[in-house]
Amino acid sequence: MVWPNDGGFVKLQEINAFIALAEELHFTRAAERLEVSQPQFSQLIRRLENRFDTALVERTTRRVALTTAGQAALPHARRAVQEINLMYRSAHDLKGHVQGTVRLGYAGASSRPSLPGIARAVRENSPGVDLHLRSMVYGAQGPGRVVSGDLDISFSRRPLVHSGLIDRVFEYEEVLVALPSDHRLATSGSIDLHDLRDDSWVMFPGTYGSNVRDVGLQLTTEAGYTPKIVQEAPDSYTILGLVAAGVGVTITVSSVAHVGNGDLVFLPLAGTPRFLTATVVWSAQAGQATLAVIDAINQTYPIPEEPEGIIVG
Repeated sequence: MVWPNDGGFVKLQEINAFIALAEELHFTRAAERLEVSQPQFSQLIRRLENRFDTALVERTTRRVALTTAGQAALPHARRAVQEINLMYRSAHDLKGHVQGTVRLGYAGASSRPSLPGIARAVRENSPGVDLHLRSMVYGAQGPGRVVSGDLDISFSRRPLVHSGLIDRVFEYEEVLVALPSDHRLATSGSIDLHDLRDDSWVMFPGTYGSNVRDVGLQLTTEAGYTPKIVQEAPDSYTILGLVAAGVGVTITVSSVAHVGNGDLVFLPLAGTPRFLTATVVWSAQAGQATLAVIDAINQTYPIPEEPEGIIVG
């Protein structure tokens, strides 16, 4: 689209700069993410704002925040980048010509329901790609394993702290509380975490890099206490099994609410809903086989709309 104020075209680098700044809310970190100098980065943002003839970002000495216009533009910017990537792949006719092995890391219950659709799309669109699924890759571990070369793609959660990587939103997961079905609060419409201060808790181990555990500890601290963790377990299936058996309660996310057979109750937090941002992460230098899998993910699971609530990660 041509903008009348200067007759120029919006450039992909400008859109990427805006997305990076919206996610980092810090000029230096966003510039490092795009591997440009801060003056160059600031110029990209100014050019984009000039094309729109409106401010997208509020800048002060203490903070960076999106304006109302910036918030409205962000989801469209993300979709524009995704569509351009799809156009590029289509123009190069990857179907049936790409060959290679792609290692995809995932944690377990939260991402497992999505894997069959992804695998099917890869087989249909890029039969020369051999997709290897690697389980027990926690959200905070995945990006580092992509950087190290141990994985090509990983499910993860924001924030993305590694440079040289690209991520896209896969799902917004609502933070929930899981209780055994006979718990005293099981029939409540929602849960005030302060009401669970005397309960026993089941959580992921602290050494696993679990974003869900981190958020659980953050929210209980905000509620005024440190949870009494009586049992740790390495995956959501085991954790929820322990909850169903009455060992304790836990913080979990909506993407695992399919687990259980009537012996579990999943309840939202009282007040404003809280969400974690589940992502897919890959290297900015990824090869064609990896990009073919990303295309399959994009086609099967479009980027979701941001929900109304508080994004806690």
